Amino acid sequence: MTLAPPFGKMPGNRPPSWIPSMNLSLLPQLVARRLPDALAITSGGECLTYAAFERQVAAIAGALRDRHGLASGERVVMALENGPEFLPLLCGIWRAGLVAVPANARLHPREFAYILEHCGARLCVASPGIAATLPAGYCPVISTGTPDYARLLSGEAIGTVDTLGSADAWIFYTSGTTGRPKGATLTHGNLLFMLQSYLADIDQLDERDTMLHAAPLSHGGGLYALPHLARGSHNVILPGSFDPEGVLAAFARHRNVSMFAAPTMVTRLLGSPQAGGDSSGLKCLIYGGAPMYLADLERALELFGPRLHQIFGLGETPMTITHLSRRLHGERDHPRWRERLASSGIARTGVEVRVVGEGGQPLPVGAVGEIAARSPCVMRGYWNDPAATARTIKDGWLLTGDLGVFDAEGFLTISGRSKDMIISGGSNIYPREIEEVLLQHPAVAEVSVVGAPHADWGEEVVAFVVPRGKAALSAALLEQFCLEQMARYKRPRRYLMVESLPKNNYGKVLKTELRERLKGA
Repeated sequence: MTLAPPFGKMPGNRPPSWIPSMNLSLLPQLVARRLPDALAITSGGECLTYAAFERQVAAIAGALRDRHGLASGERVVMALENGPEFLPLLCGIWRAGLVAVPANARLHPREFAYILEHCGARLCVASPGIAATLPAGYCPVISTGTPDYARLLSGEAIGTVDTLGSADAWIFYTSGTTGRPKGATLTHGNLLFMLQSYLADIDQLDERDTMLHAAPLSHGGGLYALPHLARGSHNVILPGSFDPEGVLAAFARHRNVSMFAAPTMVTRLLGSPQAGGDSSGLKCLIYGGAPMYLADLERALELFGPRLHQIFGLGETPMTITHLSRRLHGERDHPRWRERLASSGIARTGVEVRVVGEGGQPLPVGAVGEIAARSPCVMRGYWNDPAATARTIKDGWLLTGDLGVFDAEGFLTISGRSKDMIISGGSNIYPREIEEVLLQHPAVAEVSVVGAPHADWGEEVVAFVVPRGKAALSAALLEQFCLEQMARYKRPRRYLMVESLPKNNYGKVLKTELRERLKGA
């Protein structure tokens, strides 16, 4: 890998830096030379060795450039369910010098249409069920499993298109819990730093490792495939929707298994009838993307042992702000073990993290403020949205929108999203603190706390509670439970029992929808 000369100030107010020159598709190519017969991908009944993987990548790149006439920097949308096509197509797009735009397979056709138009897609490759619903008129669509897709795999192989680390690689559309989603534009350099940070902080990998993909490859699963492809690991992709029983069976069937999971996926594993069986193949269960409540985390440690690794990051700085290692998860004899478990850990290698006030000034230990991060992982900016970029990146620092507080040892605890903070009677109340308490009640399965307008107090605290099984719950019971464990002013003034909480495609609770329900009431 060579290094490019220093660049000037980049979009998004990023500071000058040495930007690595590397097309990410070269990483599995090096593995294919060394370990051609090692398994790269297993999905359903299909297996690809690294040699076969490399042949597909080169053929796809040739077809995209020659048959479809795409030029460097143009965008290809990947509207794919989890399956064996995703990773070869991703690397083929990069080999051709193009930009991948992975889109969650569960989006509505109108949401797909927005992404196709907003990024100016020149081509879309989609799973058959999705292709049938995509609106016409935006760009050509190739459906997997068709002759058109077969021709994509039979393109004439080309050499790698030269790509600087500053070149766009992946446009990550945010989940859009409020307003239109924004396209976080990630460069080859961003993703290379993320990959190297994985190897520095989370795990050393080689061809004896297995990466189990049960989360959408369009999100964290696809990002965390990269360090495994770079090191020759076996990527096992589970097709279809998340299946806890299938995941637990894979923990028994494969060796040295790592998996990325949203916290909701972990809790579904804990609730499976097969939980507690053979999980000897599990090496590292990486969780992140939303809060993992302490009660659920302690249950997971009882089931899987100290094999959990927490990461905190955003699509704008993919998966790479802070982490809590497997070792720290396992240090039960530490006097602050439970406090550390409730935190998001310490800053990742090569990442600066601070908590800032409204004016952007760093705050002292113990003060709650907005979490900001600076590293080579921070996105180039939002696609075609300079105003949003300027609001989010200031002097190279990414403002996350999350509230947090540092302790004296450098452990960061997230209090919640800044827009979710409740101000009642002039006091700041952080929903996650209340949620953590309520989840300790054995009859509570899930909970989400929001603020509702109140004539006298400004806002009042409201808890939406999902009972566990057929447990009988009352507001009086939960009121007494909260009063035993928190200051009176923080407790919810209303408890609303619901069958489920609204969530987006990535498993995050939609607090905006809960607030709308309160307005309707």
